[in-house]
Amino acid sequence: MGYSCLIIDDSDSIRKKIREALEEASLFTTFHEAAEGLSGFKLLLQNQVDLVLCDLLMPGCDGFKFLLMKRKRLEFKDVPVIILTGEEDMKNKLRGLEQGASDYLVKPFDPRELVARVKVQLKIKSLQDELKIKNARLSELSVTDGLTNVYNRRYLRDKLELEFLRSRRYNHKMAYVMFDLDYFKRVNDQYGHMAGDYILVEVAAILKRNSRKPDLVARYGGEEFAMLLPNTELEGALTVAERAREQIEQTRFNFESNAIRLTVSGGLVLFPNPEVQSIDQLVRKADEALFLAKERGRNQIVVAK
Repeated sequence: MGYSCLIIDDSDSIRKKIREALEEASLFTTFHEAAEGLSGFKLLLQNQVDLVLCDLLMPGCDGFKFLLMKRKRLEFKDVPVIILTGEEDMKNKLRGLEQGASDYLVKPFDPRELVARVKVQLKIKSLQDELKIKNARLSELSVTDGLTNVYNRRYLRDKLELEFLRSRRYNHKMAYVMFDLDYFKRVNDQYGHMAGDYILVEVAAILKRNSRKPDLVARYGGEEFAMLLPNTELEGALTVAERAREQIEQTRFNFESNAIRLTVSGGLVLFPNPEVQSIDQLVRKADEALFLAKERGRNQIVVAK
């Protein structure tokens, strides 16, 4: 996908000259044009724009007003604006740069200088876009379990604290479920750790499929997973947990030539709960219920008292 350019100038001839120079340099695949700032801003709102060339002095809504409107919208923060100014107009150049313009071009301009300045701004924008993608990926990695691609324990803890406080403040029900794969060590011993990793990935996917949009699924550690269900009554939480448990029980995990079956146990705790006054107590309650599920024969969900 190529770049898109927005040209704002009240002179038809100048807009044409700019477009011809940029078309000859093959810098953009899409052009938008406006004769004053307000129309230009509407085009910016309606289209993907990678760079703006804007005259400062125009009748009606001028370039300064355009820069002001753009500056108020965070989504346009990284869209560069090259302002067009008169040769002796140093005061307006400085004012335009102070109001958020990235560069300026003096009229009448040399098409070669126009292309050179545009190339610099496109390069800067490209680097900024790459950095944003990398930062988003780093942020995602910092909260995601590397194997299963569900959230990790640290992120779970942060969300638990937030939902715990929200639940206590507004008296909304909240459910927390701890899952543990039954006899998972036997899978690793019999089929190898690669098979075990494959099953962990598949189980995480099953839990995700059986959760709702507001719910959070995390790998707690080893073969343990957790599910946080905000604004959920006991019946709804039990339905979600049991559906996931049943699907895991019914799944044949095909790894290489092996069809592996296993089950999962779970401990569910609902909050508010008179015996729970902290996150640690909430997690401990879920752990205790999980332990009871194991003691009672596994492959079941036990609700904490």
